[in-house]
Amino acid sequence: MKHFLDITRETCPMTFVKVKLQLARMQPGEQLEVLLSEGEPLENVPRSCEEQGYKVLSIEPTDNHRHLVLIEK
Repeated sequence: MKHFLDITRETCPMTFVKVKLQLARMQPGEQLEVLLSEGEPLENVPRSCEEQGYKVLSIEPTDNHRHLVLIEK
């Protein structure tokens, strides 16, 4: 199952907090698509997820300086 989370209006550290809360509600093997902004969120969220043991499968640019990050629990 794939989940989606838009954190483009959030600022650090809330960006990772929201991602971590969503991942905690998911089952192992499920995927989370996270839409986030360039800058701190793009630098911190993927790194923090990997540090917590999650897999960052891809990071794709979208539009308006935003990116879609695919994370597997």
